[in-house]
Amino acid sequence: MKAEARGRMTKTAVILFNLGGPDSPEAVEGFLYNLFKDPAIISVPNPLRWFLAKMISKRRAPLAREIYEHIGGSSPLLQQTIAQGHDLQKELSNPDDGKTLGDVKCFVAMRYWHPFADDVAREVKNWGADKVILLPLYPQFSTTTTGSSVKDWHRVARKKGLSVSTKLVCCYPDHRNFIKSHLTLLQEALATVPEGADVRILFSAHGLPKKVIDKGDPYQQQVEATVKAIVSQLDEGIDHVVCYQSKVGPLEWIGPSTEDEICRAGRENKAVVIVPVAFVSEHSETLVELDIEYKELAEENGVKTYIRVPALGTEKHYIEGLADLVRKRFHNTNERSFFCDPQTKCCLAERS
Repeated sequence: MKAEARGRMTKTAVILFNLGGPDSPEAVEGFLYNLFKDPAIISVPNPLRWFLAKMISKRRAPLAREIYEHIGGSSPLLQQTIAQGHDLQKELSNPDDGKTLGDVKCFVAMRYWHPFADDVAREVKNWGADKVILLPLYPQFSTTTTGSSVKDWHRVARKKGLSVSTKLVCCYPDHRNFIKSHLTLLQEALATVPEGADVRILFSAHGLPKKVIDKGDPYQQQVEATVKAIVSQLDEGIDHVVCYQSKVGPLEWIGPSTEDEICRAGRENKAVVIVPVAFVSEHSETLVELDIEYKELAEENGVKTYIRVPALGTEKHYIEGLADLVRKRFHNTNERSFFCDPQTKCCLAERS
């Protein structure tokens, strides 16, 4: 029996997925262990994967703690995601074209640290949700991010007996509001470049091992789709590069690397405006890697102007875009104003 027939408004739970981060220096090793024991990250069978995860997390923890010391010893990602959920819930509570999602509540589920999907699924069930919309805060789909979070959610939903209608917003790399949000912040940054400077925009995304892409992961293709959509709204011929950061380990990763592009910009006397094109929240990769480490690299290589565009956060166009995507999935709208190819793994994730 439908919720309306029972005399109450439909309850819709919107689950915001993100990576998560340690909430204290003591949590760093545990966070890293959870990351590396994920089969989407290290694709070897257990017990070898557990052993590798334990070894790698123990070895990397001291360096990771030093990184987090720059931003107060913990990750700000959870609080920022909660803020995004708060603004999204407020936006979704306003009927769009007379259509309502009923009683809407946003929940935050992190993949590798608290709050885990297990706890969130229990909250959603106790709240009495009739519908669930899964909303990854990864605009570009990857099996290592959205794919992993969605698979984990389905596992815990079965475990908790949460058997309600569940739909996924799988990806939105060229959604109009997502692009407009990037453009708004980028144009504000470009306005601060010294007059006469020769500007190059570096669109920096988190990298992936090349073997992941070679297996059919659409992430790199979707990052490039995002950049193409942004650049189409800028002056024709503007100097820009898509590049990738945060490489770890000995495997070959997709490129070019952000570090190499910063060094090249210095050699060519370019002013650098760097856009975290795949990060929607501030965390260690933006606040430390981009703001501290890469800025120092730029200075060492003669880059006189280095400007970092903020992550989208709660920028109004981004939140409005997320609301649009949720409404489309809720109302079974067939229109795809966002990037989604039925032949890619992103759409297949919805059927898992």
